[in-house]
Amino acid sequence: MSQIICISGMSGSGKNSVGELVAKSLRMRLVNPTFKTLARERGVSLMEYQQMANENRRIDIDFDRAIGREAAKGNCVITTWLGPWMVKKCLRVWLQADEKTRAARIAKRDKMSMAAALAHLKKRDADNGRRYAKLYGIDITRHADFDLIINTKNFRPRQSAAIVIAAAKANA
Repeated sequence: MSQIICISGMSGSGKNSVGELVAKSLRMRLVNPTFKTLARERGVSLMEYQQMANENRRIDIDFDRAIGREAAKGNCVITTWLGPWMVKKCLRVWLQADEKTRAARIAKRDKMSMAAALAHLKKRDADNGRRYAKLYGIDITRHADFDLIINTKNFRPRQSAAIVIAAAKANA
């Protein structure tokens, strides 16, 4: 049976870490395209690419259509901001953590100061929230339709992944 698990959350919430563990454990394809990867491919910084997306809606539309094509193949874990909203039949997972926790993760991961990481995530979260509301009418702060909400401040990636895996098995 084919299953799709969509894991979402704000910057630094653990989407990719948890998604990788879930996909590996359940032997599913991992679909995790990121703006970070696309920015690197184009030779620009993440925030420059983010600004490009703010000015050119095609970037998001093309990105999200590519996610839809991957989802249509089935049996995958998708780790993107909008996956749970774009894929109709999936296990919807929201990972949350407070700003300080997320900023600390971003600072460590991207080798930046805590102040720079906090400014980065605030801008990114705000930019994405505005763009998604304008483009799709999506409020990324509302999760009433999600199957799971996990506070990743309280759970390490393996623990969060174990929760998602249990839910996926129960939902299969």
